Amino acid sequence: MPINTYNLYGGYGKSAIIKSVDLDLERGEWLSLVGANGSGKSTLLKLICRILKPSQGKILLDSKDIHNLPPQTVAKKIAILPQQQTIPQGLTVRQLVSLGRTPHQSWYQWDLTGEDQQAVYQALQETELMAYCDRPVSQLSGGERQRAFLALALAQNPQVLLLDEPTTYLDIHYQLQLLELLKKLNKQGLTIITVLHEINLAVRYSDRLALLKQGQIYQIGDIETVLTPENISAVFDVETVIIDTPIGKQICPLTTSVSAYV
Repeated sequence: MPINTYNLYGGYGKSAIIKSVDLDLERGEWLSLVGANGSGKSTLLKLICRILKPSQGKILLDSKDIHNLPPQTVAKKIAILPQQQTIPQGLTVRQLVSLGRTPHQSWYQWDLTGEDQQAVYQALQETELMAYCDRPVSQLSGGERQRAFLALALAQNPQVLLLDEPTTYLDIHYQLQLLELLKKLNKQGLTIITVLHEINLAVRYSDRLALLKQGQIYQIGDIETVLTPENISAVFDVETVIIDTPIGKQICPLTTSVSAYV
């Protein structure tokens, strides 16, 4: 398994937002973290990729403590697409994507090797950005920009890709376009963890769901196991019915639970 967490606690300062989380990520799967606002989804993702340091517990990357590994080693195996990206001034799409090769380069290396150039080319091809490669990133639309930063992550050639709310600010067309691309990459062997605000999209594309409530995993498992009206009510305070659709099971919200007003 590429990633395991054991009795994981962590947050910001002395405040533990994530509490006692045990998680095993299967190689080649797509796991989505879902839960109400403030449940700790993004914090857990930041702990897993060591943006935040846990106050207790361990995170193992290929059976090794991630905090004992050199940053360059971690960056070769894990890439993250954060919820909000800093748009670099003056960089073209190709230059941005080329930054993804940094973990694979020596400190004294300035130019891309043939292998680096091939990785950049492949990332641009996969994200359908070849026609935009010489365009400044600042001039891209929201959907194009999201694909450019995804290409940057893919150029790292990671084993695991972490994405924090990748569909935020995208309309439904670009949401589906991005998620279909991720599913294609997932089927090619890329392991994915996403934080998704829209639970029906998480259900549609993920292999497993982890429901978070107050910083803990309320339930984790396949769609059939996790997607029940009782679980959704407990985590989101919403009464729902589960319906079968041409794209699989989806939830239909009915009303907020009485507990939401108590």
